[in-house]
Amino acid sequence: MKQLRLGVLAGLFVVAGVLSWAGARLWHSLGDPPSIPLAAPIVLAVIAAVLLATALSLRARLKAQRERRPGAKGVEPLMAARAVVFGQASALVAALVCGMYGGTGLFLLLDGLDVPALRDQAIYAGLAVLAGAGVVAAAMFLERVCKLPEDEDDTMAPA
Repeated sequence: MKQLRLGVLAGLFVVAGVLSWAGARLWHSLGDPPSIPLAAPIVLAVIAAVLLATALSLRARLKAQRERRPGAKGVEPLMAARAVVFGQASALVAALVCGMYGGTGLFLLLDGLDVPALRDQAIYAGLAVLAGAGVVAAAMFLERVCKLPEDEDDTMAPA
């Protein structure tokens, strides 16, 4: 399984942001600008919390397993792999969604701060971007927790 790269996530964020900003400009020229739902930052924050809770739980279980504590509940490799895949998928989607909300929010900041409703939409977009960054951070932490010690030495990996 390949590790997440911040460059790829940043690239997705930028491309989605530019496309979203252009789309918001086009949409605004045809009528009302797009709206940002209040649920967007809330849902992203919940996903970040789930990823963080999963990472902390797995880290505690792995630590107990390494220390050979009596009654320690081990971590099945397939469960750890599924958690990492969930984290990676969440980070990729969060990068796209954050780019989308970031581009729309940038458009609203540049063109709509004089209207209170659009100002609220820009705030929701900013909160969604922050919550999405939390999703990416939690996913990277989860990936780091589930990384095998043997994976740290890339010299043994086949080319």
